[in-house]
Amino acid sequence: MASIARRPDGRWRPRYRDAAGKEHSKHFERKVDAQRWLDQVTASLITGTYIDPVLARVTVGEWGARWLDGHAAIKLSTKTRYESLLRVHVLPRWGTVPVSAVNVADVEAWLSQLTASGLAASSVRHSYRVLSLILEHAVRAGRLPRNPVKGASLPRARRAEKRFLTHAQLQDLAIAAGHDRLIIEVLGYTGLRFGELAALRVCRVDFMRRRLEVAESVTEIQGRAVFGTPKTHHRRSVPFPRSLLEPLTALVAGRDPNELLFTGPGGGMLRVGNFRRRVFDDATRQVGLEGLTPHELRHTAASLAVSAGANVKAVQRLLGHASAAMTLDVYSGLFDDDLDGLAERLDEAAVRARADSVRTGGIVSYLGEGPARR
Repeated sequence: MASIARRPDGRWRPRYRDAAGKEHSKHFERKVDAQRWLDQVTASLITGTYIDPVLARVTVGEWGARWLDGHAAIKLSTKTRYESLLRVHVLPRWGTVPVSAVNVADVEAWLSQLTASGLAASSVRHSYRVLSLILEHAVRAGRLPRNPVKGASLPRARRAEKRFLTHAQLQDLAIAAGHDRLIIEVLGYTGLRFGELAALRVCRVDFMRRRLEVAESVTEIQGRAVFGTPKTHHRRSVPFPRSLLEPLTALVAGRDPNELLFTGPGGGMLRVGNFRRRVFDDATRQVGLEGLTPHELRHTAASLAVSAGANVKAVQRLLGHASAAMTLDVYSGLFDDDLDGLAERLDEAAVRARADSVRTGGIVSYLGEGPARR
């Protein structure tokens, strides 16, 4: 039920009742504007995209808090990162703005301002993602008909150049690390994230199969160690080279199965910041690899695995990526090299097959004739 009436003050008042019987109205100076508004409302009611204007008045700040509190399933580290982006970048601009008033043009202007301020492209993209997730949540809750910022133009994130160590470089670095040599070798040959290595327990070393069972990861959040599942929430079994069998055997000898496998000097948890200051950064300088980070040893593990003949699925399982597509996205260059090797092997096989065909009386050339038909 809808109608338009002229008020005593000369303004036009369109009104309608929604599906729940609640009346809504608005005032306009011109009848044509009142009719246009009423037509839009009527169309949204017919198409099922109608949103109660009262529900859409909630601000980004209010809905952002509800969205963040409702994330019970995500890892604490991810939630903490979302909270930081929301507080530092999203709320100062959008906190008091109703979700219904957010539009893609204003969002793109905001992204440009963040970029001009010197914020890294990846941080700008992450800030946008938080805002978009809040609005997407509002859509699912029936407060918006659609996400108004979907498809916004984003700054291109420049992927950092990856460094891949050779076997010789990895060994030089391990030797320079002294008593912590085994940590370097495990990171460089298994591709574990540092948090996964720090959370490994003695009972997770399977010497019969030469596997490390990755079931936990530890993250520092505001100076506090938080143990949880690995990044993708999936356990995985990671092989380690036979050369690490003896040092790992010595490391676990006589220890409680539930103890952490690798620890700091005082027996406490191994923390990446302390490890870098105490051992890693100095070792990289000694061998001419200054600036290398422990996470780059994960890239080295991928590179060494591919050079040893591992396919993309094997590398995905080694690194614990969510999908083979993600592995290809991150390490496509390594598999390009693998394709070159594949072409060489195919050529060698073709040459052998051609030679065998000649010996058995088959086709002798591309242009020549094959064996006579009978």
